[in-house]
Amino acid sequence: MTTGGGAHADHGGMTSAAARPAVAAAGSVVLPLALAQFVCSYAGSNMNVAITTIADDIGTTVVGMQTTITLFTLTMASLMIPGSKLTDIWGRKVCFMWGLAIYGTGALLASLAQGLPLMIFGYSLLEGVGSALLIPPIYILVTVLFTDTKTRAKYFGMISGAAGLGAAAGPLIGGLITSAISWRASFILQVLIVAVVAILARKIDDPPRVGAAPHFDLGGAVLSAAGLFFVVYGILQSSTYGWFSSRQDFTIGSTVIIPKGGISPVWLFIAIGAIFLAWFFLHIRSTEKKGHDPLVAIRLFHNKTSNLGLVTQNIQWLTMQGSFFVISVFMQDVRHYSAVQTGLMLTPTTIGVLLLAAAAERLAKRRSQRFLIRRGFAATVIGLLLVLAFGRADSSVWSFVPGLFIVGAGIGVMLTSSVNVVQSAFPEKDQGDISGVSRSVSNLGSSLGVALAGSVLAAEVLPGNRDFALSLIIMIVIAAIGFVTAILIPKGHATAAPAESAQPATP
Repeated sequence: MTTGGGAHADHGGMTSAAARPAVAAAGSVVLPLALAQFVCSYAGSNMNVAITTIADDIGTTVVGMQTTITLFTLTMASLMIPGSKLTDIWGRKVCFMWGLAIYGTGALLASLAQGLPLMIFGYSLLEGVGSALLIPPIYILVTVLFTDTKTRAKYFGMISGAAGLGAAAGPLIGGLITSAISWRASFILQVLIVAVVAILARKIDDPPRVGAAPHFDLGGAVLSAAGLFFVVYGILQSSTYGWFSSRQDFTIGSTVIIPKGGISPVWLFIAIGAIFLAWFFLHIRSTEKKGHDPLVAIRLFHNKTSNLGLVTQNIQWLTMQGSFFVISVFMQDVRHYSAVQTGLMLTPTTIGVLLLAAAAERLAKRRSQRFLIRRGFAATVIGLLLVLAFGRADSSVWSFVPGLFIVGAGIGVMLTSSVNVVQSAFPEKDQGDISGVSRSVSNLGSSLGVALAGSVLAAEVLPGNRDFALSLIIMIVIAAIGFVTAILIPKGHATAAPAESAQPATP
């Protein structure tokens, strides 16, 4: 198979001859990888439309269910980097299969839950841990099995399309299943999909590791997980306490730590997270100097192309999830749509994501990844402006369609390209590390998008429905920042090279 410019011929002891069977088999295994990404994205978005139903059924409150969803996000985000490192120790396929098993067990337990404790254990903990184990191998396998940038873009397009479909169609599918059958059937659907993926995944040909497995950096894992936990948790608290002055007393037990009107506790949690993350960076630098294996190689953060690509990934997921949240709440609160109707309204976005993600390979043959990221952000800004201009409380349903479709198209273009830029910036031996960092950055963007939009809506700083417009304007400004960031990406992005460090090559 023809490789792209600068693609490596031999990394981690895998020769070109040994790579050919893996490449030939990869086409038949991308389907289970895409299905696995779909179910993980679906799990993060479908619960929102069934919160009240589940709360009534298992004898808890809406706050209890919101906490459950928050814990799922926190678990997945906190463990993504350690989970990615385990792919280097256990192997990509083994880690992927263990992730499926844990995820499927969690979904099954959640479907049987009669109270909040089992729901938290099954959904928040086990599905979160399973996602952290199975998501990184998805992107690593595509990267190592396809060294040609354009072919890799095709399969990243399929996986990004699956991620976008799961996130965008999750509310619709979840709403339909909950309305027609039961919320428990939504979890059973996840179990069935996981079972199908496990059967199909037997065909995955993971190149064997040559040499001793790296040691697991437990100290680094604890520090990174704690840092990401507190940062994401702090961001999620913005909907309750606001970003600046606290909307209510922040208490621990019966003790008021921050009174109403004081600085928001959001910054307390973010500061704690930042301290842990700083400690984490000092730890991995010290570990490398001692000649030991760190959780993440410090050199990953010295690559300008990758760093800018990670920023665009974060902004993409922030914009997508934030915009989906604003539009969904607008449809339900202002237009009084049901969960199913709201899901149907987002269908143009889903179609746009799928169509452009599917065209990723053809687009990559004609344009650079940098060009596609810029155009994706530009399309997203234009689409959101159209929604802002024509979407009204009393406007026709069709007035939303052009803007929503263009938003989906823009997201579909750039999700694939950003992943390709980041993953292609490093040789095979670094794929485990960069995949975990990449997924953590994307999860952080998703959490920040929902929290930012939610905090603006909860603040009710403007009369009438203008808070929805303000939230959408904020998403437009952030997408514009993403466009500027994409311009700064070097014209030739790095791909895996024969040397230990990546060398620039033209996409």
